[in-house]
Amino acid sequence: MKNLQELLKEITELTFKIEKKYPELYQFLDENPQTIPSKYHPEINKKELQDYLESLKQLLSHHLETHTIK
Repeated sequence: MKNLQELLKEITELTFKIEKKYPELYQFLDENPQTIPSKYHPEINKKELQDYLESLKQLLSHHLETHTIK
């Protein structure tokens, strides 16, 4: 499993890619409930970061599958 720094770096790079190449998706990232810390679980751990990274990848993958001209 990746360490925290690797996960954060990958999340940052993917977020930047989405912002620059797919701005229509970027608007939804701020509203993603996974990015809002819960008052009951304010700490973020590796599992939560990994889950968030996977959700970003799935969002982009789904967008590419449904919006790419074939």
